[in-house]
Amino acid sequence: MAFKLLLLVAALQAPAIFSAAQTRFSTSSVSLLISGTSTLHDWTMKSAKADGTVLFDLGPDGQITGIRSLVFSTPANALKSEHTGMDNNAYKALKSDQFPVISYTMTSAAVTHGPDGSAIIKCAGTLSLAGATRQEDIVAICRTNPDNSIIVTGSTRISMQDFRIDPPTFMLGTIKTGNEIVLTFNIVFRKS
Repeated sequence: MAFKLLLLVAALQAPAIFSAAQTRFSTSSVSLLISGTSTLHDWTMKSAKADGTVLFDLGPDGQITGIRSLVFSTPANALKSEHTGMDNNAYKALKSDQFPVISYTMTSAAVTHGPDGSAIIKCAGTLSLAGATRQEDIVAICRTNPDNSIIVTGSTRISMQDFRIDPPTFMLGTIKTGNEIVLTFNIVFRKS
């Protein structure tokens, strides 16, 4: 009798156990935008080059129910503005010769859902930039496309001085950039 009861309990719990499937996704296309201010004008740098993998928990309807891991990186020298001089100063500030990669590794995440069905993911993780690594929280909105790819969008503010980066200057120091930058991302992930 006890064995039959154990089998019944296991059978009833099976749908809950197997309702979320872990699925690995990799970057398909990337748009990164870093923007900031200076004493002359606002500035932006863009990159379309990055690598990333994420392990999502997906419900039977394909909805994101959790996230197990996320690793993302971009070459520092892939960031480009409309001015070569600005790029060179930015690479110097980022110490890209010594630390050529900017990376983010998730340590934990919580998933909620918006009224439109999108997954709102609050990630805690470590951001490595210019040789410094520190905890950074990022909020992202995830939407599943008809082709089952997932688009991830969001933005976060970063203090350069938190990473021991001296905000770049130009024209012999007469033009100075602000300390705070905004990273905006739009990433498409596909099953890998």
